[in-house]
Amino acid sequence: MEFGTGFKLQERQGVWYCVIPGFERTGLVKHGFSTRKGGVSGGRYSTLNLGFKKGDSHQAVMENFLRFCRAVGIGPHNTVFSDQVHGDNVVVVGAKDRGKGAFKESDIRQVDGLITGESQVALVTFYADCVPIFLLDHVRKVIALSHAGWKGTLACIGKKTLEAMHREFGTRPQDCLVGIGPSIGPCCFEVDLPVAQQFVQAFDKYRDIIIKPGFEPGKYYIDLWMANALQLKEAGIPAQNITVSGMCTSCHQDLFFSHRRDKGDTGRMAAILMLEG
Repeated sequence: MEFGTGFKLQERQGVWYCVIPGFERTGLVKHGFSTRKGGVSGGRYSTLNLGFKKGDSHQAVMENFLRFCRAVGIGPHNTVFSDQVHGDNVVVVGAKDRGKGAFKESDIRQVDGLITGESQVALVTFYADCVPIFLLDHVRKVIALSHAGWKGTLACIGKKTLEAMHREFGTRPQDCLVGIGPSIGPCCFEVDLPVAQQFVQAFDKYRDIIIKPGFEPGKYYIDLWMANALQLKEAGIPAQNITVSGMCTSCHQDLFFSHRRDKGDTGRMAAILMLEG
């Protein structure tokens, strides 16, 4: 693989989460991708469930969220949530939006990508198999998070987020670092023919890399990691600036919630990213 591989798993204050080494080296951001380890939820939500809308106790989820923020070193009231619908809408947020989602009513609707150029504004998106895309323009000091399920991947939300960063802040692709976070891997993301055909149409040039035949007739395995990484490389981000976690949420039941593995009855992880300063 031409892309960098490997997020780093670490523990702080009893909370386990993943970080991107290249992002850490810049000294510009605080960030992380949560696991399911280090919280107070029980049963199928055990233990660090961050899904506020999944039927878990609100008190437990809030405690989990506070623990995650403390571990990463981000003030909880600085956070801004997206309202994910598996689409391709991206918005710019700022200090005026802090607290939306967790602590006050949010007017951010039908949005799967968040961008900011302001410090102390923590972007938050939620996952249970979909692909988290972290973007950092280390020259202009702009950050973004995008939630890329298979529909968002086909809709090119990663590329559209990068284009919005350029449009709003002058971001150049060559100045960006990218992290493709833990999500369902090519080992487990099996689809039927109609979905596979959509990927063939969208990624014809890379079909042999992204799409593999399944073990049953009419079934195929899709590599969402490569699909998103290749989109961003085609948009101008150097391959060496793109890090793929290589961690499958479906395979690692001890570390991650998985919508597909758990048949929808499960918790959520979160990605968080904030400019320091």
